[in-house]
Amino acid sequence: MIRVLLVDDQPLIRSGFRALLDLEGDLEVVAEAGDGEQGLAMIRQHMPDVALIDIQMPVVDGIETTRRIAADPALAGVHVVILTNYGMDEYVLDALRAGAAGFLVKDIMPEDLLHAVRVAARGDALLAPSITRKLIDRYLTQPLRSGAGLEELTTREREAVALVAQGLSNDQIADRMVISPLTAKTHINRAMTKLHVRDRAQLVVLAYESGLVTPHKP
Repeated sequence: MIRVLLVDDQPLIRSGFRALLDLEGDLEVVAEAGDGEQGLAMIRQHMPDVALIDIQMPVVDGIETTRRIAADPALAGVHVVILTNYGMDEYVLDALRAGAAGFLVKDIMPEDLLHAVRVAARGDALLAPSITRKLIDRYLTQPLRSGAGLEELTTREREAVALVAQGLSNDQIADRMVISPLTAKTHINRAMTKLHVRDRAQLVVLAYESGLVTPHKP
């Protein structure tokens, strides 16, 4: 059972998400909150697998809430999916840097939301296609950042990170590298440890920022 906590200042939105999630046999909404401060308290109390968090809320916004979750070792098992009405670049980058596992706009189809929750619970990164395009476009127009720490990675770890940044799953990475899925997962986990990133979403950001992966215009 995947345990989900909803944090959104709009009761109607929370009710809709709860109704959708509670219909699924493998998903359970354990609590709701109307702002980031209350959300943090509820997250610490219920320890959900996934927290669906609105980006714009009173008291404490979604990005700061995500940042505080990521900074608390006791909440390492909580995966954050940011929800918003907006697909603006700065929100994407700030949310991912803060530690979000995914970033979705609220007009997604119900099946896409359910998929996002399950993907986030596995510890994988999830971005809506429109958000991915905005993220790549952003990196096409900004300078690269140095000092990412990639020099500490082995050749195979760097290869695995690059494939993660391309959106491949562990099974797809294993096929591409001609290794087992378990070995692929090990390469990725070791890279995350060496680079001090929380999850695959932050690994994607670092790969683009460091220039390990170079986006190309379609």
